[in-house]
Amino acid sequence: MATPAKSRPWRLLALLAVILVAFSVWALFPGTSNSIRLGLDLQGGTQVILVPKAVNEGAEITDEQLAQTVEILRARVNGLGVAEAEVTTQGSGDGAAIVVSVPGLNQDRIVELVQQTAMLDFRPVWNIYSPIPPLAEDGTAAVASTPPIQAIENSTEFQAELAALDCTDPSVTAGGTPDDPEKWLGTCEQTGATKYSLQPAFIKGTNVTDATAQLPQGGVTWVVSLEFDSEGAAALATASTELSALPECGSGAEPCNAFAIVLDGVVVSAPRFNEPIIGGQAQIEGSFTAQEAKDLANILKFGALPITLDPVDVTTISPTVGNDQLEAGLIAGGIGLLLVMLYLLFYYRILGIVAGLSLVVAGGLLYAIFVVLSKTIGLTLTLAGVAGAIVAIGITADSFIVYFERIRDEIRDGKSLRQACDSGWVRARRTLLAADFVSILAAAVLYLLSVGSVRGFAFVLGLTTLIDVMVAFWFTHPVVVLLGRSKFMQSGSRWTGLDPSRLGGISVADALAGQSRRKRRDASE
Repeated sequence: MATPAKSRPWRLLALLAVILVAFSVWALFPGTSNSIRLGLDLQGGTQVILVPKAVNEGAEITDEQLAQTVEILRARVNGLGVAEAEVTTQGSGDGAAIVVSVPGLNQDRIVELVQQTAMLDFRPVWNIYSPIPPLAEDGTAAVASTPPIQAIENSTEFQAELAALDCTDPSVTAGGTPDDPEKWLGTCEQTGATKYSLQPAFIKGTNVTDATAQLPQGGVTWVVSLEFDSEGAAALATASTELSALPECGSGAEPCNAFAIVLDGVVVSAPRFNEPIIGGQAQIEGSFTAQEAKDLANILKFGALPITLDPVDVTTISPTVGNDQLEAGLIAGGIGLLLVMLYLLFYYRILGIVAGLSLVVAGGLLYAIFVVLSKTIGLTLTLAGVAGAIVAIGITADSFIVYFERIRDEIRDGKSLRQACDSGWVRARRTLLAADFVSILAAAVLYLLSVGSVRGFAFVLGLTTLIDVMVAFWFTHPVVVLLGRSKFMQSGSRWTGLDPSRLGGISVADALAGQSRRKRRDASE
């Protein structure tokens, strides 16, 4: 059992102070947003209405495809760190529409994110051409074709149609139209600088198991690192072995060992295989910014859409919860917190002040962490999240009550106040950890199995419970131990919360006298 002599409360208080200062500096650092992002219900956001179209012309859109599209879109927008996004369907079949509502994002970025089908494939490069179509014999420009240009084989008709493709036209390089990986492909680089003739794909996007945005060590541009399943890894090893054995051709010649990474019918990058790639990993290099790389990684990671989507309406939506309702909720939370603190002060006196200070420290740490998470992962706070924080007030108060009552039990058993503060903590922390573990487990299950505002409630509940554990171990316990060593607390005054009326008629002095008698009796025996 712990003894007062072995306690090091100042070390724990110093550790918590360092953590609190670090998060506060991070949250309030000049030049960045110092506020918590609010959800759709509190600040509004952007709503995009999308009309689905089948990938193959003439095919019907099924309810399964709509459900799969909703799940992929929800994963994409939340994969960017945007919590509380809402993705719903209206209608069914060919008359259906998908509504995406996201708090606080740029409208153009949302449209680009949800509209992209994300069909990825790797293709050997057959030839490279000028992006501008050649002039006809009469001096006029050739009739432009619409990408992607595909054919079963590298026929004359295919080459003629590819030659007429104008890669300087922005609509040609916009992408968004999936290609058939089993056919030859004629398309442009996304910058419009180059035109490609590509062979059938040797790896499909469905073989991608993970995608992450990275800034290589010493690099200046971001890349997207890919991991493939066993089938994709085997295909990558075979293709890279064959292509890397070919010579590096000079400018103007056939590309030989080059391959193209094609996303939605447009070439993202066209590197070369200099050596076989074993292990099922590759990188996409395309002069990406950090945001572009993260967006692309999230799109690839969560899969391709089974249908194409056309945005028909993009609007800014107002908060669903009015200011009066928000103020009423905050007032209710404040009243609840005030009542808890008044009860603790009335019943535990000095120890109640410690409990109140613990709640203030927990609240300050929670706010700082909220701001940091809003900056880093795009956490948004909704009214459901506020409810989770209010529920956690009761959990935190329970921790104090369990500890304080354990101290009283130890004093009734004849221990001194200094000993009771440590030995009571040893017994109380088991109950505290067990109760908080149940809360964290419930929050984790809710978060994993739910969507929307329920996930926000679960996340905040789990986070505040973890903060409760941290404050109890690194603030409440050390402060009580320091108070227990003071003469005032050991006097048993009614202001200490440990007076005889609260110990069942046993004063601290009586408890000490009983302890001395037991020691003398044990020594005589």
